[in-house]
Amino acid sequence: MKFLKTLFFSGIVAFSNMVIGQTALTIPTNIQKAYENGTRNTNGKPGTNYWQNTANYNIQLNFIPGTRQISGSENITYTNNSPDTLHEIWFKLYPNFYQKGVARSSSVKARDLTDGVKIDSLIINGTSEKTTDAKIDGTNMTVRIQPLLPHQQMTFTISWSYVLNKTSHQRTGEVEKGSYFVAYFFPRIAVYDDVDGWNRFPYKGLQEFYNDFCNFTVALTVPKNYVVWATGNLQNANEVFQPKYVERIHKAEQEDDFTDIIDTQDLKEGNITANHPSNVWKFKAENVTDFVFATSDHYVWKASSLVVDPATGRRTRVDAAFDPKHKDFEEVASFARKTVHAMSYSFPAWPYPYPHETIYDGLDQMEYPMMVNDNPLRNRTASIELTDHEIFHTMFPFYMGTNETKYAFMDEGWATIGEWVISPMIDSTIVDSYGMKNYNMAAGTEIDSPIITPSTEETGVDYYLNAYPKPAMGYYYVRDMLGNKLFTKALHHFIATWQGKHPIPYDFFNCMNEGAGQNLNWFWKKWFFDNGFPDLGIENIIRNGNHYKIIILSNGNKPTPVDITCTFSDHSIRKIHRSIAVWEKGNKRITLSFNANKKLVKAQLGSTYDADNNKKNDVFKIK
Repeated sequence: MKFLKTLFFSGIVAFSNMVIGQTALTIPTNIQKAYENGTRNTNGKPGTNYWQNTANYNIQLNFIPGTRQISGSENITYTNNSPDTLHEIWFKLYPNFYQKGVARSSSVKARDLTDGVKIDSLIINGTSEKTTDAKIDGTNMTVRIQPLLPHQQMTFTISWSYVLNKTSHQRTGEVEKGSYFVAYFFPRIAVYDDVDGWNRFPYKGLQEFYNDFCNFTVALTVPKNYVVWATGNLQNANEVFQPKYVERIHKAEQEDDFTDIIDTQDLKEGNITANHPSNVWKFKAENVTDFVFATSDHYVWKASSLVVDPATGRRTRVDAAFDPKHKDFEEVASFARKTVHAMSYSFPAWPYPYPHETIYDGLDQMEYPMMVNDNPLRNRTASIELTDHEIFHTMFPFYMGTNETKYAFMDEGWATIGEWVISPMIDSTIVDSYGMKNYNMAAGTEIDSPIITPSTEETGVDYYLNAYPKPAMGYYYVRDMLGNKLFTKALHHFIATWQGKHPIPYDFFNCMNEGAGQNLNWFWKKWFFDNGFPDLGIENIIRNGNHYKIIILSNGNKPTPVDITCTFSDHSIRKIHRSIAVWEKGNKRITLSFNANKKLVKAQLGSTYDADNNKKNDVFKIK
C-alpha cells in the first residue's frame, strides 16, 4: 500500500546478540529461539528444521451487487507441518474491521458499520459444531479442536455471510454502483509459525497482512453482465464470456500489442457475458498468500502480454480494467506493462512470477497477488509512481511471504525503492523523492524509532517513516555501495532462498551478507537498529595551488552517501560521489582531494536520496 505524501508486541524487552563477523545485531530472545531450534540459520538460509503450515481452500461465493450481500461456503484442508500439537485454530475474519464496536486505526462511517461476519455453520472433520463455540473477537476467531498432531491434516467446512461496505473504503468495498473490489472476504486460518506461534494481532486497518502460502479453487457467482477479474487463472472463460471475448483474451495473452478486450462500444452493445441470469466464474491459484476479486458491469478492459522469462518463453498478461471516464487509466495499462518488464529485466531482474497482473480502477492504493486496487489520479507522474509501487509488491510480500503485520519495512521499503528506480525508466523526467522530505524533517526526533521496531508497536509518523522511506534508503545505499551487479547477486540469493517461505529481517540481513560475500552488519546495525540521524556537513575546504581538499564531517551517526557539487569561477560544475563505504570504519571525517586549474567558489552537499536533517552546513562558499 502507498501512503499519500504527508506524515500522517506486546513488547519483547529481553535481547541477546547474534554475532556475525565483528558486528553484533541485537535480537529478541523469542527470535533467538528459532536459531536454537534449528528453524533459522545464521547464514541466512532456512534451518534444517524449518517448517511452515499450509491449506487448500475450496470456496463457493455468491455476490449480489444490489444489496452488497456476500454469502459463501468453503472447505479448508489444513496441514500442520509444525512439530507442535495444536489444540485450537486461529482464524482471521478481516471483514470484521467494519463490525460495530471493534477497535480501528481509522474511522468508519455509520452507514458501513455491521454486525460483522455471521458464521452460519461450522463442520470440523465431518462433525458439525455449534457456531457459538467459535469465539469471535474483532478480526480474530478461535476454535477449540481435538488435538491436531504434527504432520496431520484437519478439514473445516464453513458457511458465512456479511454485507460489503459501501463507503469507508479500506482496501475493499463498493467503488461505485456497478463496480466492486472485494478483498479479505473469506474466513482464513491464521499463520502459525516458528517465531510467534499463532499470528494473534488483530487487523485494525493500519498494519497490513500475514498469510500462509495456500492453494485456492474458487467459484464466484455474480449476475449477468458482470465481468470478474481475480487472483489466479480463469478456468471457464468459454462458459462465462461470449466467444469473441474469449478470443480477445487469448490474443492478448500471446501478443505484445495492447488488445481492447472490452471497449466502450462493447459496453453499449452489451452481450459480453454468457446469457444467464447469473454466471459462475471459476478461478484457480496455487501457492499464493491471498485471493481477491473485482467485478463490474461497466468497465473497459485493455490487456497486453510480454515475455518475462526468456529461458522458457513464459509470458505475463498485464490488464487495466477501468471506468472509461477515468482517462488516466488509458495509460495505466502501459505503465503497468513497463513495470512488469522493468522488474523482470532490470530491478530486481527476476522473471515476473505470476501469469497476470490486473490493475483495477478502485478507491484505494493497495496490492494483492496478481491484482492491484488503485484510485484514478489526474497527475501523470503520480499515476506512474503509484502503479509501479503497487506492482512491485508482487515480489515483496507475495512472492517472498514476508510478515507485513510485524515487519512493514520488508515490503513497503522494497516497493518504495522499486518506485524510485522504475519510475524514471517509464518517464525519464521523473525524479521520485517519495518520503525523503518527511524523513529529513523527522530524523532524530523522539518519534523517529529504529526501523527494526515491530510495526505492531507503531502508529502515525513512526510507522510511515519505518515502513517506507527509511528502509528504502537503506536498500538504496547498499545497492550503491555494492554496485548493481553484486547487489543483484545478493538479492537474488535472498529471493531464491526464501521464495514461498516466511523470511524475517534477520534472514534478509544474513542472506544479503552471504550473497554479497561481505559483512554488511556495520551498516544494518547503524541504519536499521540504532537510534540517531543523518547529518553530513562541509567542515572546511583547503586549497594548495591547484589542489583542493574538501573535509566532510559526519555530525550524525546514520551513514549516507557523499555527493558534492563543485562550482567553479567559470560556472563549470564537477560532481564527486562516494558510497556509504567511506563510513564503514566508524570514522567521523573523510577528505575528498582533487586537482583543478580553476578557482573553486562553492561546494554543496546532497542529492535526491542523501538523507540529511540539517541542510545549513551543506554549503561552503569560498570568498
